[in-house]
Amino acid sequence: MVEKEMNQEQENKKSVDNEAQNQIKAEIKKPLFGSTLDELTALVLELGLPKFTAKQLADWLYKKEISSIEEMSNLSKKAREQLSEKYELGLKPSVKVQESKDGTKKYLFPTDSGKYIETAMIPDKNRKTVCVSSQIGCKMGCLFCMTGKQGFNGQLTAGEIVNQVRMIDEFSSITNIVYMGMGEPFDNLDEVLKSTEILTAEWGYAMSPRRITVSSIGIVPALKRFLNESNCNLAISVHTPFEEQRQQLMPVQLAYPLHEVLDEIRSFDFDNQRKISFEYIVFGGLNDSPEHVKEMARIFNGIKCRVNLIRFHPIPGTPLQQTDESRLQQFKDALNSKGILTIIRSSRGQDIFAACGLLSTKGL
Repeated sequence: MVEKEMNQEQENKKSVDNEAQNQIKAEIKKPLFGSTLDELTALVLELGLPKFTAKQLADWLYKKEISSIEEMSNLSKKAREQLSEKYELGLKPSVKVQESKDGTKKYLFPTDSGKYIETAMIPDKNRKTVCVSSQIGCKMGCLFCMTGKQGFNGQLTAGEIVNQVRMIDEFSSITNIVYMGMGEPFDNLDEVLKSTEILTAEWGYAMSPRRITVSSIGIVPALKRFLNESNCNLAISVHTPFEEQRQQLMPVQLAYPLHEVLDEIRSFDFDNQRKISFEYIVFGGLNDSPEHVKEMARIFNGIKCRVNLIRFHPIPGTPLQQTDESRLQQFKDALNSKGILTIIRSSRGQDIFAACGLLSTKGL
């Protein structure tokens, strides 16, 4: 008898738990922000709304700065009610902002999983560049990267990527966007391509794709797709021209060797406006020798490109060291003398945990 009552009590508890879970699911609304025009069209047709409502929604989401569905004044009250039952606007404000003495700002955005992602705004004369993240953490495990030390904690949606542009204070004056924040963009390519569509489409933010650069360590299948499905600029992280040494720095080299990445780039017909660049963090005594210059001239032969040299700023748990300024300058001059257009990228925001992953790691 006692056992029967206990079983009944467990069944009742299970029923209550299931009901509570169903109620929670019903209360969770899907975000509208981050939807493409095709997705908005499917959405309004499913709700029984006129097809032209999709274009109206896109205008409200990406052309006007609203904070609620209720503000969509050219939609009928019934349409707004229908939308509000299942959807929310989906914009997320940052939870922390740090500003450097040089004007660089680092924004910390929360995710639904309780983790954090970082976005940087970098001012430079007439330009304001926003550096966005594409993943929560990263699975690539590069030796020099603080984000990689967090491990991989999830993919960002297109809405969460574009939200980093929309929700910073400088939104209206942004001139350039780079996908060089947390994560590997080509490991989340579907959402990255969707986000660049929203940023560049006429129904979206109508930015020129030439003002957007997507950076990757070189995942070849995704590289092929990106080159054919996007018009944005491409940056490839190299960091050494010697493949054995690159493998020590970047485990991806095992799966997608540098020569395969470069072969794919060589085979693609770039126009005169679309840019290809190579990112090269300079480590003291490791990848800044005359031999490295000579090998870079060999492997980049036939590719119209620019090399961006980046100063390394030490992070916890890595043996890598900075190079000194005179050696860095010599390295740059040697590459230019070989006919490789090379610049040294300015270090910005060193007083606000500017190295990618430091601020979010601290937040955790």
